[in-house]
Amino acid sequence: MAQSLISTQDLAVGFKRDGKDVALLTGLNLDLKAGTLVALLGMNGAGKSTLLRAITGDTRPLAGTLCYDGRDVTTMSILERARFMGLVSTERIAAGGLTVTELVEMGRQPHTGFLGRLSKHDHEVVAHALESVGMTHKASSYTASLSDGERQKCMIARALAQETPVIVLDEPTAFLDVASRIETMQLLRDLAQEHGKAVLLSSHDMSQSLMQAHELWLITHDRQVLTGTAQELMEQGAMDRLFPSPRICFNENLLDYQLK
Repeated sequence: MAQSLISTQDLAVGFKRDGKDVALLTGLNLDLKAGTLVALLGMNGAGKSTLLRAITGDTRPLAGTLCYDGRDVTTMSILERARFMGLVSTERIAAGGLTVTELVEMGRQPHTGFLGRLSKHDHEVVAHALESVGMTHKASSYTASLSDGERQKCMIARALAQETPVIVLDEPTAFLDVASRIETMQLLRDLAQEHGKAVLLSSHDMSQSLMQAHELWLITHDRQVLTGTAQELMEQGAMDRLFPSPRICFNENLLDYQLK
């Protein structure tokens, strides 16, 4: 049995409005295992980003428990969480003046202490991270010169350099062309399988998510979260619960949605 790295029990996530809690998703019992790529899918406004912010500790859950490797996240320090989870967000950081190596070295911050001095081991970790994403040949290039696909690989390498058992990505293929989306999803699957990491990503790329992810967390239009393999969810008819319109249906041959 693969090790469970993130687990939730009766988790409720949402936001505050006029000082009151507004729950978007409730009763969540989720499990993210080592060596697994999980894709979080749902329409805009379904609660994907809200769930990711709660899971990464950016916001506090409204109810229930969230555990990292069996430990309640509320008992962990910021440094302990940084050594447990690497995060790749959709925000474009202002790093154009940094070389690729310097950008990836930022991932070592949870391990280098206050002064941030890199040891021989730190440099080896950074070099291995760049090699893992196929960016060694760009190590001395400035980030500003990279394509969107190359920049995304560097951000993944930075998360790898953090040496965490879990990596969470928010829409990692959002700004990429078709070829780069396929490459990125395959890379993340390989990282999960070959490095034994748990990788969780949110995505609108339905076909690649269904082909590459080991498991799906599907947020339906009525805010239920269904989990399982792509095949299991398709057999249950769950894919047709993503959107509220009866005119939009899931095509199993295309692995995507279309109008009836």
